[in-house]
Amino acid sequence: MKATMSLLALLVVSSGYFINESYAEVSQNQPYLLEGSGFAVTEESIKISEIDLGLSSQKQSGSTINFVTEDGFVTLDDEEFTISKLGGKFLREGQYIRINGNVESSRGLDTSISFFGRLVEESKDASVYGFTGRITTSDDSYKVLYTTKLSKLSKITPVSTELKSNALTIHILKGSAGLKTTDNVIPGIKTTDSSNVSLRFFSNDRISVQPGTTITIVNDDVVTHSIQSGKENYGSRYDRYTADGRISTGEILPGKSTSITFNDAGFYRLYDPDYQWMGIVAYVFPSSDSLVLGQGKNLGN
Repeated sequence: MKATMSLLALLVVSSGYFINESYAEVSQNQPYLLEGSGFAVTEESIKISEIDLGLSSQKQSGSTINFVTEDGFVTLDDEEFTISKLGGKFLREGQYIRINGNVESSRGLDTSISFFGRLVEESKDASVYGFTGRITTSDDSYKVLYTTKLSKLSKITPVSTELKSNALTIHILKGSAGLKTTDNVIPGIKTTDSSNVSLRFFSNDRISVQPGTTITIVNDDVVTHSIQSGKENYGSRYDRYTADGRISTGEILPGKSTSITFNDAGFYRLYDPDYQWMGIVAYVFPSSDSLVLGQGKNLGN
């Protein structure tokens, strides 16, 4: 166990978790998705742990932006903890993230978490953070080590009937179904034509909308697609989702379109069951002054 802990500590330090001086581009009044995985360690065991949280940033004060978690979960092997009371802060313009609060296990037991993350690297699309901290259950206390990605969700706010159709239309991109996989690549990366490699399958694959919003999916591909909602099966490469029954479009023929209405608040993971590398994350929560997903009065808009 001591050798394992030493190795984990070496991995954390050597990956640059505590030496990088980058700054992430975080902002107020913005929804984010924090997702990643790592290990939860005690003196007796090491468990695989995953984190998947939807965050809403609040008003900035100095170099700090508070946020609240709208939905999500943390796992310890097969046990899933859902979010109950969880908040946090972006510190020093996003160089650090602190998360504290309670989650609820599938057995109904309260569990506390305390995580501290430091920015490792960033791109124009997302930022990578290394997290350490604790998950404290009624049975044990786990030290956690995570590598996570923080990505900003595109916010769609229709302002008029005329603009609504354009603003809420998502296109299935041509060639999305032509991507092939091998045993050595991530699904959706390699194609039969090396000149046609693409990581984008939809014109917008992360959206934030209010409950009751209807979006239009247009199939610009040359084959038939369909869209379902489901839960992601983390760690599975070839069966990535399990349908949850909330959304199912049926076939969308080439050149045709269909509409999807998000009736209930929450996370929606949309995917094509025939081409499971194609996915959309929909973050559906109401606008409010306290959570500032939309234009709250406290922001002066």
